[in-house]
Amino acid sequence: MPRIDDYKQARRIAVATLAAKDIDATINRSGFEGEPGKRIQVPFLNRVYRVDLPDFNFTDIADAAADVPIQEQVLILHYLMSESNRRPSGNWIAYREIPGAGFYYSAFVKRAIDPLKNIFGHNTAAVKKSARFLNGTPADTGDAGFDFTVFPKVPLRLILWQGDDEFPPDASILFDETAGDYLSPEDAAWLAGMVVYRLAALSKA
Repeated sequence: MPRIDDYKQARRIAVATLAAKDIDATINRSGFEGEPGKRIQVPFLNRVYRVDLPDFNFTDIADAAADVPIQEQVLILHYLMSESNRRPSGNWIAYREIPGAGFYYSAFVKRAIDPLKNIFGHNTAAVKKSARFLNGTPADTGDAGFDFTVFPKVPLRLILWQGDDEFPPDASILFDETAGDYLSPEDAAWLAGMVVYRLAALSKA
């Protein structure tokens, strides 16, 4: 598991990298809205962040005193660093099909797939309830399936098969085939886990 110091260092590197780029071109590629040279508005799950330039300082628009987790800051900054202009293709792939993802597969399962099964595998009604708070779009697959546009160009699909007395629950998380253009395999695993745990928190609300 990364330490908080690792995240702080990753943030410093990302900010330095982004500061050297054409920020207006960066905003345009990302799909986020913003004011050139001033700020970027970043919807992330059920929160909206203002990212003030040039230092990339994060503020929760709904609650300026609220903490913006550094893991989320790093993930958003890494997304902004992408030079790709590709749009999502609509072709879904498994996590292992993201280039280089094989090394992180066990972490992805532990961070995202197992919690999805353990939390919602016997209660798909709960994930259906939570998904609407994250603007999830129902997908016609499994016993419960939803598409989430977490970043403008990085959609996710969560699929659950509910367990019963005969079969254990099962789950899958799919990515658009362009996901590797925007996130590293490690970041993709973190993103999937963040969605699952945010759904879990919302199910208790």
